[in-house]
Amino acid sequence: MPSEIIKEILKDIPEGKISEAVFEGANIVLYTKDKKFLLENDGLIKSIVNKIKKRIELRPDPELCIDEEEAEKKIRELIPEEAGIDKVFFDPQRSVVIIEAEKPGMAIGKQGENLHKLKKETFWVPNVQRTPLIRSPIIDNIRTFLYQNSDYRRKFLHKTGQRIYNGWLRQKKHEWIRVSYLGGGRQVGRSCLLLQTPESRVLLDCGIDVSSTDEAYPFLEAPELDINELDAIIVSHAHVDHSGLVPYLFKYGYRGPVYCTPPTRDIMSLLQLDIVKIQHSEGKEPLYGVEEVKEMVKHTIPLNYEEVTDVTPDVRITMYNAGHTLGSAMVHIHIGNGLHNMLYTGDIKFAKTRLLAPASTQFPRLETMLIESTYGGRDNITETVKTQDKVLQDIVETTIKRGGKVLMPTLGTGRGQEIIMLVEDLIRNGRIPEIPVYIDGMVWDITAIHTAYPEYMNNSVRQQIFHRDNNPFLNKNIKQVGSAKERKQIIEEGGPCILLATSGMLVGGPSVEYLKALGEDKRHSIVFSCYQGEGTLGRRIQRGDKEIVFRNGQKDEVLNLKMEVHKIEISGHADRRELMNFMQRLSPRPKRILVNHGESNRCLDLASSYHKQFRVETEAPRNLEVVRIR
Repeated sequence: MPSEIIKEILKDIPEGKISEAVFEGANIVLYTKDKKFLLENDGLIKSIVNKIKKRIELRPDPELCIDEEEAEKKIRELIPEEAGIDKVFFDPQRSVVIIEAEKPGMAIGKQGENLHKLKKETFWVPNVQRTPLIRSPIIDNIRTFLYQNSDYRRKFLHKTGQRIYNGWLRQKKHEWIRVSYLGGGRQVGRSCLLLQTPESRVLLDCGIDVSSTDEAYPFLEAPELDINELDAIIVSHAHVDHSGLVPYLFKYGYRGPVYCTPPTRDIMSLLQLDIVKIQHSEGKEPLYGVEEVKEMVKHTIPLNYEEVTDVTPDVRITMYNAGHTLGSAMVHIHIGNGLHNMLYTGDIKFAKTRLLAPASTQFPRLETMLIESTYGGRDNITETVKTQDKVLQDIVETTIKRGGKVLMPTLGTGRGQEIIMLVEDLIRNGRIPEIPVYIDGMVWDITAIHTAYPEYMNNSVRQQIFHRDNNPFLNKNIKQVGSAKERKQIIEEGGPCILLATSGMLVGGPSVEYLKALGEDKRHSIVFSCYQGEGTLGRRIQRGDKEIVFRNGQKDEVLNLKMEVHKIEISGHADRRELMNFMQRLSPRPKRILVNHGESNRCLDLASSYHKQFRVETEAPRNLEVVRIR
């Protein structure tokens, strides 16, 4: 039975022209077997879009598409060789072909002429994407997996659209909005908030606190959360404290949509698979398995920045750049027919970094904001980029002079790439010697994902990536550590070098292996460059612990730490000054602010300052508190 909105669209189209009308999430796709109508519909579809204000796409019915082998041959004939076509993927259920090219602009042609020719001659709808400069196995695997499950995806997306357009489930006597803090209330880690209206149940993030053993997971057993009634999950960014537990929900039966940006989908999948691998290696029963991660990917609906989409009958979202890490998003939430507008910031950075532009500050409407406060305390002022460069330069030069190595434990995503760029810049400008920079752990894989999405980075990096000779990620000094054997060789035989290794808080990963091997030699240095969670080994070393105990089977091994310990704050989080400036620049300015994702005193401090300076209502909810927004 067609929904009302599809009936409304079909009224304006001549009878017999549309073979099928389906939803792809909130988008509407019309398929036609009429070649002439497909190529010459005289702006009819555009006029319908203007009328109903929804995204509509006209595609050829799969029956029209020529054979895949023949189509690929045509693609390679029509697109100039200089475009550098790499892989070609077909999605037959949707009549779409993905073309990977080194130079997308050349593949598309002036005013899209090459794509028009392709569509006319093959009846496939071409989608050109940039070939990653560093091949990413996770991106290849995700794309292949989605095409293998194309039929399922089509049915799932249609079902999602039905829920949005004609899926009102509950009787609405009163209008209200509330947010339940299932995690991230006066703490850093396990972010998880449940947004409820009379009609909708939407989860904002679902993460793990990797620094905690007894309170690592959100309160998913809270009475207001019923996985069977959950309509959608929105993931602000890929870091484990925001996305690490999403596959767990699929383990317990969730089969609805997950909304995030394309880089977030790819990076969070990689990080989640790493969680499974680490728990297996530690002899623990994993929280979820590879199958649940795949299930999550199958149900993910990627959104670009500033792409508006409905997620339920009364909730519409738009993602904006958060400046925190690749693909990180602030989520603007429009509820009801103009009833209320909220902004969930996730994690933000309000300064241009080496990689990213600062967080957006312009929104259509805004009454309530939920903002992070990782560095929200009065004294949380981080150093300038210039100061960071000089500090690192001095540490590297001093360590090299005494024949040592510089170990930099780092987060795989975001901070790792910032440090690569910082070090590469120091080498390129002759400020430190041309020593090897070894990348160990997931930093390399996530760097490969960065090269696939240059449009999510700031203008200067984008231009560098487009020019191979100037690409910071392809510098000859930067080398991948591919195995434990290579790691051992670097430790035992290699001279001075910089080691970038995960995990950033020393809670596992190759950084701990390097620490064990190098920690008792005073020639070496360890440099912390990211937030160290309470209770982590990184935080303990920062506080001055020199006797480190490692459990090895049934016995303890003691490390007497002699390497120099340094800290430079290369943070993807806004510091206190940036958080105040962000609020100053917000347009429009919210009437109410909920402060979360920060240690208790920092949440309270930032909430107090916002109240005093901007005369707005502020709160710093605790976990398990339910806040009525309206």
